[in-house]
Amino acid sequence: MSTMTLSRAGERIRLAPAHGFWVIAAAFLTTMAFSTIPTPLYAIYQQRDGFPTYVITVIFASYAVGVMASLYLAGHVSDWLGRRPVALLAVLAEALSAVIFLTWSTVPGLLVARFICGIGVGVLTATATAHMSELRQIARPHEDPSRSALISSMVNLGGLAFGPLIGGLLAEYVGAPLERPYEIFLVLLLLSAIGIALVPETVQRPEERPAYRPQRVAVPSAARPLFFASAIGAFAAFAIFGLFTSLAPTFLAGVLHHTSRLLAGGVTFVVFIAGALSQAVFVRLTRPAQLRLGLVAMSAGLVGVAVGGLIPNLYLFVIGGVVAGAGVGLVFRGAVATAAALADPSSRGEVLAALFLIAYAGLVIPVLLIGLGIAFLPAEVALLIFSVLILILVNAAVLRMLAAHK
Repeated sequence: MSTMTLSRAGERIRLAPAHGFWVIAAAFLTTMAFSTIPTPLYAIYQQRDGFPTYVITVIFASYAVGVMASLYLAGHVSDWLGRRPVALLAVLAEALSAVIFLTWSTVPGLLVARFICGIGVGVLTATATAHMSELRQIARPHEDPSRSALISSMVNLGGLAFGPLIGGLLAEYVGAPLERPYEIFLVLLLLSAIGIALVPETVQRPEERPAYRPQRVAVPSAARPLFFASAIGAFAAFAIFGLFTSLAPTFLAGVLHHTSRLLAGGVTFVVFIAGALSQAVFVRLTRPAQLRLGLVAMSAGLVGVAVGGLIPNLYLFVIGGVVAGAGVGLVFRGAVATAAALADPSSRGEVLAALFLIAYAGLVIPVLLIGLGIAFLPAEVALLIFSVLILILVNAAVLRMLAAHK
């Protein structure tokens, strides 16, 4: 199969599906990395402008709200508009976000930039996952579809992991820490957009465009108890990721007295990488075994994070975060698989849409509450309360999911 094909209708160059798969994967990785680039930079904005810590949680929440809104309003439109144009618009939205970061770096600008970034991420997450699956099926029709799903999941979490690390490296060793990361990613995002424009389309557009409607969110009534157990597990998992992509650098600097920007990005990096690697390492385990291991890891990790913040001890805080991150990868994978198994194929997308909306609420609500708690309580106490609540939620959810597998 040639690397590129030439379409006479419009003389457009298109990549072969096998190469298009990796172009979409690279664009997906770049976008997810860009979404977490600000993590080690929040403390710099705070030091420069003097705003309280809860403002960081509001800025972060604007991103999560953007993701949730786009998942609900536009996560499904690539089914009839086409994967390529929707993915292209999503990446260009990220580029617009980068421009706003560069030109309007006060708190209102950060809120707008993060909201737009969230919109792009929400649209691209659904679109790129579907596009990668379809391109892989065309290129390798006899391959197990779960391989594409695993690659997509690794790209998603890997991008989220590399963003803070790259942001921390640039902030620590390169001048203009509030400009250079966005300048570099603006170039990468524009290159990604060019690449997407060359990727083959995998959706046959209907001759008559259907009337627009938001994504339906539906759960079979008989399956609701188990669905909500899965959703609570996903909520708790995302709450841990939310903590490490918003407030962890503030805890490192204020409670643990480590102000290194590289360390701030590195801690978030290892937490997300642990989540990605645990899915790959334990992929052959049964779902109940993955859930049990994930529950133990999340529980032990949350205890380590809480105690590390109370003592305080940097190593215990970081090790706890890594162990919890590994558990998050397994619990979230199990929650998605459990929820997907509850529905018929015709309604599976709707069930997963409901799951992801609740999961992303886990990025918003707990982080906002802990940010508000810091305004009235010592940061160590707020972190302890957060850890206890998430520990209770994840144990209740996973034990309910495990009971359903007996």
